[in-house]
Amino acid sequence: MTRADIDSYLAGVEEPKRSSLELLRRDILATLPNAEECVSYGMPAFKIQGKTVAGFAAFKNHLSYLPHSGSVLDALEPDLVGYDYTKSSLHFPIDEPLPTPLVSKLLTTRLAQLGLQG
Repeated sequence: MTRADIDSYLAGVEEPKRSSLELLRRDILATLPNAEECVSYGMPAFKIQGKTVAGFAAFKNHLSYLPHSGSVLDALEPDLVGYDYTKSSLHFPIDEPLPTPLVSKLLTTRLAQLGLQG
């Protein structure tokens, strides 16, 4: 799977969801410029050294950031006040992109768990 697969995924997402997810994608790639873009479980994802470190998806009433870890969101609980989340998915409004500093913190937490650098 390639960058084109993510482009195709996003092309099928209506506005304003698409714009919010495109901004998330840019933020992820700004933090992890060497990340490999791919599709994991049918959703856009990003890998570093062969390990999936982040992903996202559009749903009917929300968007999700997927840390591909069951412990990243718990580790950042104080930073997630005001967001709904499960063990493996951070939900955010379709027209309110995640703040860039939060995206960076989510990614660096995941990389630290894996002992990797972006």
